[in-house]
Amino acid sequence: MSDMITADLVDLDLSADTKEAAARALAERMVSLGRVTDLEGFLADVAAREAQMPTGLDGGIGIPHCRSAHVTEPTLGFGRSSDGIDFGAPDGPADLIFLIAAPAGADDAHLTILSSLARQLMNTEFTDALRSAGDARTAAALIRGEEAPAATATGAGEDTAAASGAASADAAAGSTAQDTAAPAPTAAPAAVPAPASGPAAAARTADATPGATEGTEAGAAEGPAGGSGAGAGERPFRVVAVTSCPTGIAHTYMAAESLENAGREAGVEVVVETQGSAGFTRLDPAVIAAADGVIFAHDVPVRDKDRFAGKPTVDVGVKAGINRAAELIGEVRGKAERGEATSGAAPATPVERAGDSTEGYGTKLRKWLMSGVSYMVPFVAAGGLLIALGFAIGGYTVNKAPSVMDHFLWTQADSWGALLYQIGVVSFGFLVPVLAGYIAYGMADRPGLVPGFVGGAIALTINAGFLGGLVAGLVAGGVVMAIQRVRIPAALRGIMPVVVIPLISSAIVGFLMFVVIGKPIASAQKGMTGWLNGLTGTNAILLGALLGLMMCFDLGGPVNKVAYTFATAGIAVASPSDSAMKIMAAVMAAGMVPPLAMALATTVRGRLFTQTERENGKAAWVLGASFISEGAIPFAAADPLRVIPSAMVGGALTGALSMTFGATLRAPHGGIFVVPLIGNPFFYLIAIAAGVCVTTALVVVLKGMRKQAPEAAAAGTDPAAGPATAAREAEHTVAA
Repeated sequence: MSDMITADLVDLDLSADTKEAAARALAERMVSLGRVTDLEGFLADVAAREAQMPTGLDGGIGIPHCRSAHVTEPTLGFGRSSDGIDFGAPDGPADLIFLIAAPAGADDAHLTILSSLARQLMNTEFTDALRSAGDARTAAALIRGEEAPAATATGAGEDTAAASGAASADAAAGSTAQDTAAPAPTAAPAAVPAPASGPAAAARTADATPGATEGTEAGAAEGPAGGSGAGAGERPFRVVAVTSCPTGIAHTYMAAESLENAGREAGVEVVVETQGSAGFTRLDPAVIAAADGVIFAHDVPVRDKDRFAGKPTVDVGVKAGINRAAELIGEVRGKAERGEATSGAAPATPVERAGDSTEGYGTKLRKWLMSGVSYMVPFVAAGGLLIALGFAIGGYTVNKAPSVMDHFLWTQADSWGALLYQIGVVSFGFLVPVLAGYIAYGMADRPGLVPGFVGGAIALTINAGFLGGLVAGLVAGGVVMAIQRVRIPAALRGIMPVVVIPLISSAIVGFLMFVVIGKPIASAQKGMTGWLNGLTGTNAILLGALLGLMMCFDLGGPVNKVAYTFATAGIAVASPSDSAMKIMAAVMAAGMVPPLAMALATTVRGRLFTQTERENGKAAWVLGASFISEGAIPFAAADPLRVIPSAMVGGALTGALSMTFGATLRAPHGGIFVVPLIGNPFFYLIAIAAGVCVTTALVVVLKGMRKQAPEAAAAGTDPAAGPATAAREAEHTVAA
């Protein structure tokens, strides 16, 4: 932190009486050192951040901070006020004021150091040392970690303080157990006898590792129930937490430190995922699975929140995580004791990025592709439905209508049809760029968006279509990931995310798409389109059956999405071929079969299902009619060997019949609600009904066979059961 704060940035006699004046006084020091280029512009950014949420903290601390384009390098200013300045903290004015200035594109290393400072502010010995510092050089050295607070200079605390400068940055770099496991053996002995001494990061290094304190005398004595004296072998209560704030620099890490300190005092294992500006490392799924409760202390949405579904959860603002950490831990323990938990349902289209480092390349590739597809599908749905409605209202010549900018009559249906059609065509124009952009986003996060969108747009320009978008997204993500691995001079780090990476990656992706790989991909796209247009007779029927099998294999999973994406790619043009529309119709029909069949089965043979499954069956009617295959997942999860094969048989039959009947569909979604837009709708509904009946019959027969076996065994082992009893049992089974 030596380059971030110097004695020139310290004011131990800050005379300001308002937070605005305090920020100005410290910012003027930054301007004089050339670290801020526009004083008023920077102060406007500070005020905007302050308007989002007060930056005063309990204990007499104010931390105004912001990211600003007027900052040349990450900088920290410190001021000490004898009278105190109101920063909105519940306990009164602040006498220690830290002004944190980060460039708009600050690199991860500097943000990590700033986050380590935020953690140190939760240590009273550190703040007491700053209040007693006699000169600016001493205060700056304390903040940089070059001098230890006087209170830690004895006993075990001396070792902890001496290690704090190195440990704090490492501790703030990540909040998962695996990130901090390496330093734990060294830091743990110092942390046990003096858990409050030294900067908080050193103590955290020891305690963030699950089980690190369990092997110590203190861990054994405290036990899992807040110092109840449980034995060392008893499992402690475990909490996982996520902290985040709008800027992601200070409150995020202070809340994490506060929760960890409170957990240590209560004998509770707390592992925190800090979703800050420096990015975040996902908690190990095993750590989440082993947790007894979850705490969200955040002022921006928690990313990938569905990972924590099904556990007792406390959801509060980030300042509550700083000021009421002990209460939050008590609250989540109470919820766990009462058995309260959040819903286990996951969002329909999660944003999936690279995932855990232990995942294979195939798994990562699937997640990257699904990230792009999940963002593309809404454009397909909106554009496809608008185009279909345009044809329904204005007729099939609406695609030849002039622009509605030049000719639109409010009273003519043809004009309204042309309007809907032209809006749909514009929506379709975003499909390939969005697909490519968000594949790259899944690989490289936000830096991948620009080259991904550029590559997708080029794919459209050279007629590489859907395949070109897939390749462009993967290439863009790979190029950005490669650039991010290059060691960059410190002077360029601030402009890397906003200038250097977009510039270089877009140029490389554009060159590759225009000159190297674009033409072969365009030829492959043309060949695939020609093959689809040539599908007739038996080949078309077999393709329909195959797509039906895929749609029903994993009910919204990767195989299902491959079939659906294949179908939507064919109609994602202004004038799709007849074969492409037949494929879309077959895919949607097959996807409706599993939930509708499960709903029918629970209606005609309810005794074969549990009460919960019968309730799910009621909802499955609506889900199936709306083309939401996931409506059958509860049934497949409970009895996969009977439900999934039955669904696949029915789906294959429906897909084959749909292709046989020549049903067409321009809309990529909608279920029965878009039947008026379907070509040959009567036979289309017959195809769906046939598949639903076959799947229902197979499920009922297979489940009936399972029910009969245990009942027959029970009848044979009951001494009091005579032939008449057995006959009644068999009759009851059939009637079920």
